[in-house]
Amino acid sequence: MSYDDYCNALKAGQKEYRAHLMKGEYPYLSALDEILSFIDVEYEVNLGLCEIPLELIVGTRTKGRTNSFAANFMPLLATHTEFAMKWIRLCTSLQEEGLRDPVKVYEFMNRFYVLEGNKRVSVLKYLDAYSLPCTVIRIVPKRTETKENEIYYEFLDFYEITKINYIYFSEKGRFSQLLSQIGTPKGEAWSGDDRLEFHDFYTCFRKAYEARGGNKLPITVGDALLAYITVFGYGESKQKTDSQIKTDLTKVWDEFLVLTEEKSIELSMEPPKKSDAPVRHKNLLNLILPDNISKIKIAFFYEKTHRTSSWAYTHELGRLYLENVFPGQVETEAYENIVAGGNDLEKMEEAVEDGYTLLFTTSPVMIPASLKIAANHPDVKILNCSLNTSHPTLRTYYARMYEAKFLAGAIAGSMTTTNKIGYIANYPIFGMAASINAFALGAKMVNPNARVYLDWSTLKDRGVEIFQDPEINYVMDQDMALPGSASRNFGLYRVNTDKPDNLAMTTWHWGKLYEKIVRIVLNGTWKEDDAAAGSRAINYWWGMSAGVIDLICSQDLPQSTGRLVDLLRSNICSDTLIPFSGELKAQGGQLVSRSDQVIPPEEIITMDWLMDNVEGSIPSLSQLTEEARAVAKMQGLGKTQETDA
Repeated sequence: MSYDDYCNALKAGQKEYRAHLMKGEYPYLSALDEILSFIDVEYEVNLGLCEIPLELIVGTRTKGRTNSFAANFMPLLATHTEFAMKWIRLCTSLQEEGLRDPVKVYEFMNRFYVLEGNKRVSVLKYLDAYSLPCTVIRIVPKRTETKENEIYYEFLDFYEITKINYIYFSEKGRFSQLLSQIGTPKGEAWSGDDRLEFHDFYTCFRKAYEARGGNKLPITVGDALLAYITVFGYGESKQKTDSQIKTDLTKVWDEFLVLTEEKSIELSMEPPKKSDAPVRHKNLLNLILPDNISKIKIAFFYEKTHRTSSWAYTHELGRLYLENVFPGQVETEAYENIVAGGNDLEKMEEAVEDGYTLLFTTSPVMIPASLKIAANHPDVKILNCSLNTSHPTLRTYYARMYEAKFLAGAIAGSMTTTNKIGYIANYPIFGMAASINAFALGAKMVNPNARVYLDWSTLKDRGVEIFQDPEINYVMDQDMALPGSASRNFGLYRVNTDKPDNLAMTTWHWGKLYEKIVRIVLNGTWKEDDAAAGSRAINYWWGMSAGVIDLICSQDLPQSTGRLVDLLRSNICSDTLIPFSGELKAQGGQLVSRSDQVIPPEEIITMDWLMDNVEGSIPSLSQLTEEARAVAKMQGLGKTQETDA
C-alpha cells in the first residue's frame, strides 16, 4: 500500500513541479542558506521542542536535498530509487507506529526549514497531518524598515507572550490588536489553558472560514479571525459552535473582502446631489396610502445627556432639526447615558425591537456595539460618528472641522501682538492633528512669526493654570461651552483679567449633516452608494461647502478681519484655497509637502505630526484620562498608539 502512496505523492510532486515551471518559478524546495546569503542576521536562539504546523515548513536548511522534492515537499525521484524505498518504509512506519523522534528545523521569519527529517516532513504532509514536534533554532534578522521585517518583530513580541506560531498577519499592528481584543493585560504571558482555548477557537474558525472559500482570499486566516472577533467579541466567539460561526461568516463576509482592497475606505467628501433634492413619492400608491407608511424611525445614542455634555447637546440640536425639516416623515428618539461595553448593545437592541431602522451612534467608543448590531440586523442602517473606520457593514460620518479652524487661526494670527497663541485640544484622535495644524497654518499665513502653544484638556495630570505665559493672550478653546454654563472659555477668545472677549466660534451643524443623510435614505440612493463602494467602507466627511460646519464671528471683530474671513471661507468652499497644499514643514523642519503638492484627504485624516510653528506634542495613552483613553484606543492617532503598544 505504501508503494501506491509513493506513486500518488510522486504525481503530486510532478504536478507541483510543472505548475511552478509554467509560472517561471523555482520548482524545488527553498534552501535557507541561499536566503540568508542576502540577509544580515541579528542573533540565533534555541527554542527547544515546539509543535510546528506542517504548512509552515517550507524548505530545507541546505541545498543538498532540494532537488529530491518539489516545492510542496512531495517527492520527485523515480519509484526504483533508494530514496523512494526509504520514503515507502518511512511511510509504513509512521502509519503503524507514529513519529518517534522530533524533526530538527530552523525558523526564519516564521517559516521553517528542515535540517534533519526532510522525508518525515514529506510523508506527514502527504498523510495530511496538521503538525509535528520539532526542535527549533530561530534565526532573527536585523531590524529594517520593510513592512515584512516590522511585522515579524511584532510577531516576536506576540510569541513571547503566547508561544503561538500558527497565526500571522499581513499588516502591521494586528498582533497587538488581537491581544487587545482578547483582553490580554499588557505584557502578561498566556497560560496553557489560554493557549488551548485559543487553539480550539482558531481551529474551529479556520475550518469554517476555509469551507466558505476564505483560503482563496489574499489575506491570512489571522487577518480574518481578527476582523471576526472585532465584530462579535472573543469572549462570545470562543463559545460558538461550528454552525454558529458559519452563520456569522455570511453576515460579515464583507469585513473580510475589505481587507483585500488596497483602499479600504470610500471617502465621501461632498453630499451626493440627490441628497439636496426634495423627497418625492415614488408612485401613485404612495400618494393614496397614509403618510406614516413611509415614516422612518431614527434613534440617536449619546454617551452623556444633552444637559451635561456640549457634544451630546450639539447632536440633540441636530435631532430636533430633523423633526422640523421632515414633519410627519421621521420619528426620532434619543437614548442617553450610553455606556460602551455596558448598556450600549442592550439599548441598541431595544431600539431595533421598537422599530427604529436608522441608528446614529455619536461616539467612537460605540463602534464595537454598532458593528454587532449591523451584523445581526442587516436591514437596520447604522452610522457612527467617527473617522477612518474601515468596516463596510457600518457607515461613519464626521465634518472637516479643520477648515473652520484654519479661519480661526487666520483671525488669531492677524490680531496677536505677541506672536504667541494658545490652542486647547481634546482627544488625540483621527482629524485632531489636522485641526491643530490648520489653525497653525491660518495663523502663519497672515503672520509668519505666529507660534501656537498646544495644550490638551484630556490630560490626567493637567495643571490648574493652562498657559502660564502672560504673552499668550489669544486662545483657541473648545468648540462649545457646556449647556447652561456661565463660562465664556470657548471658541477663539482674547484673554482678559475679568472675562474673555469671544471673537469667533467654530460650529457643527449636525442637523444639516443628518438631513442630508436622511435624504439619502428617503431618496432610495443608499443601496446605490453601497453598489458604487463595493466592499469598501463608506465614510462621510463633509465640510463648509456642504454647510455642516462654519465659523461664527463676533460683531466686535475688526471689519477688515471679518472681510478676510469671508474671503477665505468663500475660497475654501470653492476649492480655490486648499489649506494643506504647498510647502509644509513639520516640527524639526521635516518637509511633509512640497510646493507643488496637495496632501490627500486620507493623509489629512491620519495626520499624526504637528506644524513647525506649533509648540507641544501629541500625548500618549498613559497621559490621558480614563475616558479619553477609551476614545483614543478606538480612534487614536498612530503615535498615540505606538507610544503605549
